Order: sequence, then C-alpha cells, then structure tokens
Amino acid sequence: MSTSKIAEILRRHEAALLDDWTREQNQTKDSSKRLPESEIRSQSRRFLQLLQEASTRGNVVEIDTDAFKEVRRFLEEISASRAQLGFSPSETALFVFSFKQPLFAQIRASLPSAEEQIEEVWNATLLLDKLGLFTTEAYQRSRETIIARQQEEMMELSTPVVKLWDGVLALPIIGTLDSSRTQTIMENLLEKIVDTGAELAIIDITGVPTVDTLTAQHLLKTVTAARLMGAECIISGIRPQIAQTIVHLGVELGDIVTKASLADAFRVAMQRTGHVVVRKSAITKI
Repeated sequence: MSTSKIAEILRRHEAALLDDWTREQNQTKDSSKRLPESEIRSQSRRFLQLLQEASTRGNVVEIDTDAFKEVRRFLEEISASRAQLGFSPSETALFVFSFKQPLFAQIRASLPSAEEQIEEVWNATLLLDKLGLFTTEAYQRSRETIIARQQEEMMELSTPVVKLWDGVLALPIIGTLDSSRTQTIMENLLEKIVDTGAELAIIDITGVPTVDTLTAQHLLKTVTAARLMGAECIISGIRPQIAQTIVHLGVELGDIVTKASLADAFRVAMQRTGHVVVRKSAITKI
C-alpha cells in the first residue's frame, strides 16, 4: 500500500478539486470541440473517485498494477470517445494534465511541511505524467482502430457488386489492386453470386490506372473463385495500353472473355443469357 498522502487529499478535498479542475478544463479546452460542462464534470468526478480508490489500494506512482486497472479502463473509454469526436491527442491528454494545477495547489494548502509538499508534488507529477502518456497511447490505439474501420468501409464502397440483369452482375473496380483489396472484392462478388444465383459477372477495370503482373494475378484469382461458385466472368475496360502491358508481361488470361468497354461486355452477357436487345423503333416498324 502507498505511503503517499495523495489518496487522503483526494478524499478530503474532492469537491474543491472537482470545482477547480472543471474550471481549469473549461478555460483551456478548444472551444470548437468543447464538451458540455455537465459531461466534463461528470467525467472528472468519476476519474477522481477511481484515482482515489487506486491510490488507496496501491503505490501511487505504479499505474500498471491491478490497483489502477479501473483508472486505465476509464481513460481508455475517455480516449476512444474523444477520438471519435475529433479531439487531437494533446486535447485528449489535457484531460489528465489539466488536473496538475488544482492538485498541486491542494497539496501545498494541505501539507504544512515544505519537505512533504515537495515529495507529494513529485509523486503527483509522476502519477499524472504516466496517466497522461497512457491516455495519449490509448487515444492513438483508438484512432488507428477508427482509421482501419473507415478504410474497410471505403474499400467496400469502392468495390460495389451491381446487379445489371437477371443472372448478370457487374463489379466496377476503381484504383489499384492489392492482396487485401482483392480479398474484399472476391468476398463481395462471391456473396452476391450466392445471393442472386448469377451466371455471369462482368469485372470492369476501366478505373484501374495500371495493370502489372500482380494485378493480373489478382484478377485471375477472382475469376477462378467465381467459376468455383458456378459463374463465368468477363473482364471489361481493356484499353490499348493495358492490352500491350498484358502482352508484354506475358500474362495468360486463358479462355477469359475480355472487352474494351462495359457496354460491350454487357452485350456479350445478354447474348449468353439468351436475351436480345433491340431498339424500340425497330419493334414499332415490325
């Protein structure tokens, strides 16, 4: 158990510390991202309670122990919520660091001995610095999680599988293809094939800037997976430059049908499914 008097100070002067700390946060927080004062006060009160309990149970400067488990968990929640609200790392860490001035002032007012004051101010400095750094690290982990989720969502949105006709799907690809994105594309296409029972899928690479050996391999894997599910693929968007690159690289597309445009590929798909498209004027003449 800690011999520090910080736990006692937190317990005896909780109300005063809460008032001073809330005021300090309202003065230093970026007004464009300011939380309601009621929420700031509620979060601060909870932190004070958890900090007081942890400081009573364990060494006040050892925040990695079980005694500080709930404090760490609370700071992780604070960091995650503020990361979602768009707070910067420094603004998030300020939740902890802004408590220094009120706590230091209360230590000086509560302890008559200058030696005790120095010792407890040093303990408080170590404690809040460690908690502040922990908050920054927790914020960074939260931001990385948010960014990863957003990237996955953007990847899914950038590779939609569209039903063009009964039994015909289209998968327009925009941007470069890598292993991770190919996996997403393949999963989306296969799921759609199962859901719709499609017999044909048009993979349109008009929006793919360049095709190299790796990109071609990814396309072939997707076509192979679709065939295993009972659907044939047509690759459209084969521009002259891409055709020359594929030939130069020696990539074998085998018996895969390729077309210059999505319209050409759709025409082939309609023929294969037994549909004929004619102009309305031609029908009228007949």
